[in-house]
Amino acid sequence: MRRRLYPQVGAASHSHCRTSKMKTITRLLILFLSVSGICVFWGEEVLQYVLPQQQRSCACDRCLFENDTLAIQNISRFPQPLLSRKYNLSEEDFNWWKRLQPGGGSISDYRKKIEKVFQLIPDNPPLEASSPGYCRTCAVVGNSRNLLKSHYGPLIDFQDYVIRINKGRSEGFEADVGNRTTHRVMYPTSASQLDNTTHPVLFAFKMWDLGWITRVLSTQQSKKPLFNKDLVMVLNPAFMTNIHKVWLKRKGACPSTGFMALVLSLHICDEVHVFGFGADSDGNWSHYWEQITYKRLRTGRHPGKPLATGWSGFPFTLPHPR
Repeated sequence: MRRRLYPQVGAASHSHCRTSKMKTITRLLILFLSVSGICVFWGEEVLQYVLPQQQRSCACDRCLFENDTLAIQNISRFPQPLLSRKYNLSEEDFNWWKRLQPGGGSISDYRKKIEKVFQLIPDNPPLEASSPGYCRTCAVVGNSRNLLKSHYGPLIDFQDYVIRINKGRSEGFEADVGNRTTHRVMYPTSASQLDNTTHPVLFAFKMWDLGWITRVLSTQQSKKPLFNKDLVMVLNPAFMTNIHKVWLKRKGACPSTGFMALVLSLHICDEVHVFGFGADSDGNWSHYWEQITYKRLRTGRHPGKPLATGWSGFPFTLPHPR
C-alpha cells in the first residue's frame, strides 16, 4: 500500500508545480499587458500635450497669432510698430501723419530729423520674440476712474510688462493700479521724469515732437535726465496711420494714445490684460487721480464708439467692466 502512495504523491507534486508555473506565467502576462497598456495610454497623453506645445508660438493658454480672427489677420500685416533708422516711410503715410498737427514740413525734413534722433537713441529697439516655452504677459493700464477701489494693483504688477499711459500715476494709488512700470507711452511734450529702468515709448504726432526728442536728449548731460536714452522707443508713424485706417475706419482726428498702446501691446506680448479703460458714470473719460470740472467732456477729440468697438476682435483679458 505504501508503494502505491509514492507514485500518487509524485504525480500530485508534479501537477502542483505545473499549476504554479502556469499561474506565474499568467500573472507575468497580465502584468506585461497592464504595463504595456499604461505605457501606450501615457504615451498618447504626453504626445497630445508635448507635440502641440512644440508647434505653438507661446506657452500661454491661448497665443495671440494662433487666433484666426480678422483682427489678428489685420494686425499681422501691420508695419513694424517701433521706428528704426532704416524704415522707409511712404509719402502717403507721411502726409496723413503731417496733417495731425500744424507745423508742416516735407518728407525730406522728416528724414533729416529721424537721422538726428537715431544718433542719440538705439536703432531697432529689441522686442522679445515669442517662444514655445514662455508666455509673455502684458498689463496695459489706462487712466479711467473705473480703477478706483478695484484693488487690481497686485494683478497688474504680476505681469511681465506693465504699460502705462501719459501721466498715469502710481503714488497714492498702488492698491488699485500697482507700482511697477516697464513701458510708459506718452506724447513727448507731456513726458515726465522716469526711473532708469522704464522704457519711454514716445508717440510723436508732429515734426516738432521729433525736434523735441533731439533737444531733450542732447541737453540731458547738463541736467538731471528725464529718462534713460538707451531705452527710448519711438512709435512708427505708419503704425499710427494703419490703426486709423483699419481699426477706426478713419473716424476722428487720430487714434487715442490709449488705443494705440493696446495695439502696440499685441506686438510685445502673447497675452494682454487690460485695466482702466472706459467712461465714468457721467460718460466722461476722466482720470482716476483728478476730478474733472467740465462735465460734458465725453471722449474729447477721439471717436468714442469706434474706440470701444475697435478692439472687439482682439483676445484681450478685460477684468474690469468697461
